[in-house]
Amino acid sequence: MNTVTPGAARASAADGVLSGRTALVTGAGSGIGRACALALAAAGAAVHAVDRDADSVREVALAVGGTAHVVDLADAAAIGLLPKKVDVLVNNAGFQHVAPIEAFPVERFELMHRVMVTAPLLLMQHCLPHMRSGGWGRIVNVSSVHGLRASANKAGYVAAKHALEGLSKVAAIEGAPHGVTSNCVNPGYVRTPLVERQLDDLAAQGETDALATVLLDRTPVKRLLEPEEVAAAVLWLCGPGSGFATGSSLTLDGGWTAN
Repeated sequence: MNTVTPGAARASAADGVLSGRTALVTGAGSGIGRACALALAAAGAAVHAVDRDADSVREVALAVGGTAHVVDLADAAAIGLLPKKVDVLVNNAGFQHVAPIEAFPVERFELMHRVMVTAPLLLMQHCLPHMRSGGWGRIVNVSSVHGLRASANKAGYVAAKHALEGLSKVAAIEGAPHGVTSNCVNPGYVRTPLVERQLDDLAAQGETDALATVLLDRTPVKRLLEPEEVAAAVLWLCGPGSGFATGSSLTLDGGWTAN
């Protein structure tokens, strides 16, 4: 089992900044969620790793000395069984579906919103009382550049991420008197299983060199963002020096939204 990553090594500079804190990370079984779990644990937090993939989330929990929770976030009742005494909430779980609006399956659209909007709301309702009572809390919502801009054929994802942005801002306003911040991190294309599946889909549609010609065509920095880089931004939003950052969207897109 490989439990050492570049992200974990970089996070070592922040050892101890979250000592005594408890973090809950959704979608922790792979990609950005896994990197966040590693970074937060390296900073001293006790980590609850949440994912519907039992094998992957248990591996991550073992790697960070945390607790695994096998949960489908589309199930509101299951969310209610998760820990409430959480100081750092990272809403990361999500998935993509690509289709034009007229062919977009309504049930898929609704499922995307349950996982990427309703679940974060329920988790905030679940964890905010503890954060407020302690006078400190950090909510980080892993959004996307698609929470700020739109792309064709991504109606479900774009709509859900835009909704998550609004929810995050409301949480920031309501949390401010209680020492609770809420922010979004907005990655561009990240080296994750989600993006790899998207590349496979594009290749099946006849796109050759889809990484360069489709995903990175508009991005001045011609590479994928690494999950550990997103985790470093999440960690900063949870650490010292970021208490005045709230209601914000931290864009990590290699210049995509500027181009």
